[in-house]
Amino acid sequence: MPSAAERLSPSLTERVLARLGLSDQPSPTIDGLTALYRAWCRAVPYDNVRKLISLHRRDPGPLPGHDAIDFFEVWLRYGAGGTCWAGNGALYTLLTALGFEAVRGIATIVARPNTPPNHGTVVVACNGVRYIVDASILHGEPLELPASGEPTAVAHPAWGVQLSRGQGQWFVRWRPLHILDGVDCRIEHLDGTAMIFRSLHEQTRSWGPFNYALYGRRNNSTGVIGTAFGKRIAIDEAGNISRLDLPADERVRFLVEELGIDEELASKLPPDAPTPPPPYARADPPAASETRYRL
Repeated sequence: MPSAAERLSPSLTERVLARLGLSDQPSPTIDGLTALYRAWCRAVPYDNVRKLISLHRRDPGPLPGHDAIDFFEVWLRYGAGGTCWAGNGALYTLLTALGFEAVRGIATIVARPNTPPNHGTVVVACNGVRYIVDASILHGEPLELPASGEPTAVAHPAWGVQLSRGQGQWFVRWRPLHILDGVDCRIEHLDGTAMIFRSLHEQTRSWGPFNYALYGRRNNSTGVIGTAFGKRIAIDEAGNISRLDLPADERVRFLVEELGIDEELASKLPPDAPTPPPPYARADPPAASETRYRL
């Protein structure tokens, strides 16, 4: 459960639900979860705007979105979301405030064979069935995590995902805007804590794939709109992809008009910089026990 310091007050919870377009508090059922998560995917972008600004200014203190209250107050004011640790931490806290049985998950976006755990997610149990609701992947509706181990999917041409099981672990196949051929998100374990989320979030300060160039995405009623490393990318309801250059002088307009981020914040965005290779690029893969210990 969230600590007392990060629990959402009833008034903040009401403001968040109103901004999500939910007139009634969703019940802790699969119908309530589906309504809440659909609304989140359309209203809360996955973006690195605040992180880029903070790193560029070398701000002291925690990275933006380190707790749910910070995340939601800024989202309500400026429309900005966050990267995985911030966004999924906030979604977990909102779900628990609404009475859902939620847990934080630790996962790995397997961009390279030796990638260490690098992703936070959320799993919710409703009537004994578990569902993934991820604030970064934004797959539109809860993705069932069946006890049987059978594959499941969210079958949507724009944001659909596939879940499969192999080598004793779950894998979610999805399409980041910079890897449109798809990549696996491997679920490592489902007992993450706020301290682990914050620790792994803070570790990205020295290097992270979203520390150098603008990235953002959100769902609309039919597809996905976003930007990845100098491109404006859209996926329509049929799964068709468009890629257009997004010049530096167009970034603020894009963020305001298409991602819904306030101009006051968007105008503070620093220029994109080249992304260096990750520090683990040439390292040997860590043993499973070592990975678990670090978590």
